[in-house]
Amino acid sequence: MSSPELNPTPTNHSLQFRAADFATLTQALDYAAQGDTGANFYTGRGAIYSALPYRELRLEAIDLAHKLLGLGLEAGSRVALVAETDPEFVRFFYACQYAGLIPVALPASVKVGAHHAYVAQLQRLLEASDAAIAVASEGYLSFLLEASEGLALRMVDKPEAFYALPATQQALPQINPGDISYIQYTSGSTRFPRGVVIKHETAMANLQGIIAHGLMMNGDDRMMSWLPFYHDMGLVGFMLVPMAAQVSIDYLDTREFAMRPRQWLELMTKSRATISFAPSFGYDLCARRVRPNDIANYDLSNWRVAGIGAEMIRPDTLDYFAELLQPCGFDRRAFLACYGMAECTLGVSFSPLWTGFTTHHIDSDHLSDHHRAILLDESDQRGRGRHFVNCGVPLPNFEVQIRDGEETVLDDWHSGVIYLRGPSVMSGYFNLPEESSHALDADGWLNTGDIGYLVDGVLTITGRKKDLIIIHGRNIWPQDLEHIAEAEPEVRSGDAVAFSVPDHEGEEMCVLLVQCRETDSKKRNNLVRRLSALLRLEMSLDCYVELVSPHALPKTSSGKLSRAKARLDFISTHEADNLNAVTEEFRLRVASA
Repeated sequence: MSSPELNPTPTNHSLQFRAADFATLTQALDYAAQGDTGANFYTGRGAIYSALPYRELRLEAIDLAHKLLGLGLEAGSRVALVAETDPEFVRFFYACQYAGLIPVALPASVKVGAHHAYVAQLQRLLEASDAAIAVASEGYLSFLLEASEGLALRMVDKPEAFYALPATQQALPQINPGDISYIQYTSGSTRFPRGVVIKHETAMANLQGIIAHGLMMNGDDRMMSWLPFYHDMGLVGFMLVPMAAQVSIDYLDTREFAMRPRQWLELMTKSRATISFAPSFGYDLCARRVRPNDIANYDLSNWRVAGIGAEMIRPDTLDYFAELLQPCGFDRRAFLACYGMAECTLGVSFSPLWTGFTTHHIDSDHLSDHHRAILLDESDQRGRGRHFVNCGVPLPNFEVQIRDGEETVLDDWHSGVIYLRGPSVMSGYFNLPEESSHALDADGWLNTGDIGYLVDGVLTITGRKKDLIIIHGRNIWPQDLEHIAEAEPEVRSGDAVAFSVPDHEGEEMCVLLVQCRETDSKKRNNLVRRLSALLRLEMSLDCYVELVSPHALPKTSSGKLSRAKARLDFISTHEADNLNAVTEEFRLRVASA
């Protein structure tokens, strides 16, 4: 099911460009299939192993849709797909669109020593989505089969087994804008997964906004991505957007990028791609691996949109990347800061094109104490100055409010919770009515849980979701870490609190504080080592564990542990020099683990 490599020249002049002005994803693919564009899939060594033009994708998706319906699946049944960056995932995703089934992307991110944790995560997602069938490649099938034991799935197998099924003769259903297109499980909590329900009309509204306004795409664009399909930026931004814009895209698997990050630049050079995105850590990892003699081999002059999102943006990282690669044609004006989330399909706001990123230098002490952003001169030493990257203006038809609590709307420069309303906001969380009602009010406003402020319509993010820990682009809910600690016999319920702090290099470091009544030093050291090992095993996470005395952790007025106050106390207690020592100790612990 592959064809020769698609022409790397980023043009599609055989088909008139349309900025996703379609009612459904199936209509969008029907149109894209009339052109000459599609997707290339590359190995970590830069060799293409599969090319999938949209015209072939459509035919294969329709054929597979008939075979899936031959299993007797009801309309709206969930199809769980382990989301590797390969043609199989793309075929199955679009087959579900034509068959009226609902694809659910499962993570493809098992790490060495994390077999049990990965299987448990898959099982929770299969249960939460009430999947009818599940698909995984040979490399992931054993995990999926183990996760599905005891569950009432109709079929769990490799893609080839589904391709071999007989096709039903029944007609494919009529797909309507109000039908559910897919369910996106938000990255973060592995124990309490929440599936974002996205309808066709919801997806198309966001795709049109991104293509026509956020990126201002045209038929001369070409995209390149190493982002995983199980993340909203990878799925929506770099699987749905290129198809809906009828442009070609080149893919590198996320694991291959992690091992060979320079391959990103080599493929950008080869394909002459114009659009590629990454979290800050992706730019950092890539720049750290570039050697002086590599520069002459790259040509990044076609890269017009270098998007940044998915985590707090670090200006120093972007400055270093731009300075390093300027000799090979990279223009720092290509940087495009944006803000988005799965609950809004993907994109919410985009900074202006071809202006680079801009920042506010803010007194972070005043921001923390008074929830108001006060600008500082670069030379101003009052307080702790911090640069926050501006994330641009919301897409058309999006409303944004900054609120203090649930009701009061704040003025410009005042920091509070970001609320959104617009056509690409989710309809709710799958099978979680209570969670949905907490996130969405009766007027359609979404409580993002993120913190920021507005100035003349421009949105600036000062903190991601309340309490959420973000390590190298990975979202981690502190409740998961605390649950692991509280399962140990020495730790009582409510005795653990988790958060992240910046280390001496500005990277986020995960911290777990545990109230401990044990006084024996050997037993205390054993508990720290045991918790560190459990977090590594179950969460694939290196975490700094510190034991504190009983009643040492701060609480809110309602008696609950306060992660925010615990974090501030930890930073204050250890202060700058001592915190550097703590982070160095943490690095030594990780290295010796």
